Amino acid sequence: MEPPRFRQSSSFHDDTLSLHISPARRLPDFLQQVNMKYLKLGYHNLIQHLVILIFIPPLLVTFLEVRRMGLNELWKLWESMQFNLISVIICSALLVFSGTMYVMSRPQPICLVDFSCYLPDGQYEVPLGLFIERSRQTGYFDERCLEFQEKILERSGLGEKTYFPPAMFHVPPKISTQAAREESAAVIFGCLDELFEKTKIMPKDVGVLVVNFSLFNPTPSLASMIVNNYKMRGNIRTYNLGGMGCSASIIAIDLAKDMLQLQGNSYAIVRKDRKRTKYKLNHVVRTHKGADEKCYRCAYQEQDEEGKMGVSLSKDLMAIAVDALKSNITTLGPLVPPISEQIVFYGFIVAREVFNLKVKPYIPDFKLAFNHFCIHAGGRAVIDKVEKNLNLTPEHCEPSRMTLHRFGNTSSSSIWYSLAYTEAKGRMRKGNTVWQIAFGSGFKCNSAVWQALRNIEPSEHSPWAHCIDEYPVHIKDAEKVINQS
Repeated sequence: MEPPRFRQSSSFHDDTLSLHISPARRLPDFLQQVNMKYLKLGYHNLIQHLVILIFIPPLLVTFLEVRRMGLNELWKLWESMQFNLISVIICSALLVFSGTMYVMSRPQPICLVDFSCYLPDGQYEVPLGLFIERSRQTGYFDERCLEFQEKILERSGLGEKTYFPPAMFHVPPKISTQAAREESAAVIFGCLDELFEKTKIMPKDVGVLVVNFSLFNPTPSLASMIVNNYKMRGNIRTYNLGGMGCSASIIAIDLAKDMLQLQGNSYAIVRKDRKRTKYKLNHVVRTHKGADEKCYRCAYQEQDEEGKMGVSLSKDLMAIAVDALKSNITTLGPLVPPISEQIVFYGFIVAREVFNLKVKPYIPDFKLAFNHFCIHAGGRAVIDKVEKNLNLTPEHCEPSRMTLHRFGNTSSSSIWYSLAYTEAKGRMRKGNTVWQIAFGSGFKCNSAVWQALRNIEPSEHSPWAHCIDEYPVHIKDAEKVINQS
């Protein structure tokens, strides 16, 4: 046997000589070379195909046994079955009847034909420097506050082409009910005009209309404004959701889902349109933490000492958001991950609740369940926290980060700009699943799970169509946030 050969190397560190002698050939360190993600993937595939693996041996044995039997034995087997023909027919009829009743009693599937996101005119783009200047001109902030705003903006993840509403370009800003109505009409009618054009749906065919706004709730309602503008039918069911915060979009989807299932065939979707629909709604999960006083007041509209109206945000906001996310995941966990993850998920629950073991709650690997993630672009910290707690990759969070950079915090519509980004990049393929995650005052965390029914090609109507080739852009790593104090 050839004796072992050695190689040596030397290096100098801090005026000392270190000499390393190691075998030139040695057994590999399997513990270091085995990647745990591949072990997990193998376990996932094993569990996913466990049923097939269980039934293959009996089927194989049956097939081999039938091949071994002669013609006489097969004929005797057939004759024995003829005596039970009536029983077979009765059992088959019962099975067909039960299956039919089950299918008819199931809720109708809710699908998304299409969606639209508003793209403002380029004249309303606001560089960060202009934002600071407009803040100064309001007279609401002293130089100390403006300096703090500037530091926050540098770390915010916002780009130089986010937007102001027209009223904010006046000096001083034109803050009035009429200006708010005009802004609302521009955004809502801009989206709906494009949506009706893309889908070829007539306004009179719409049976359910849900509108959500957080802080602006005029009379007549914005839902009535839409009905009036498009001359919709008299028996349309309208709902105006107010004060629901940035998670209102998923709440609106949940309400529309319930109404469509009660009302049957109606636009938003009719079954004959399934061939041209984009997505099927699989799940909606809503979590409300409003019973807790800290959660209830963490995003609170109120007046300051000078009587100026604003929204105060608690320093505990991110911790509350993470807690709400974990509660939402607890409900969503059994519904969407593959069975391999569900077994582990339930195992941890049993360990905690039955055996009182002090183990951390298990967060399923949602990367096995979802192809795309649309996280509420409420701020850089929100996206960072979700990425960390769900163990996501930068690629998973790219649509939300780019939405924040290009359009800023668009409240409840941000998850749709993120979805539009994924489509504009040509990444949405048939069968892909999407998880929309939104947070809102109250405090709420809501989720919607969609499945693509076809390959979705980039659209010229997308709000990203004119700039998608510029993205993704590199965003500087955030420095440690400096407290105002």
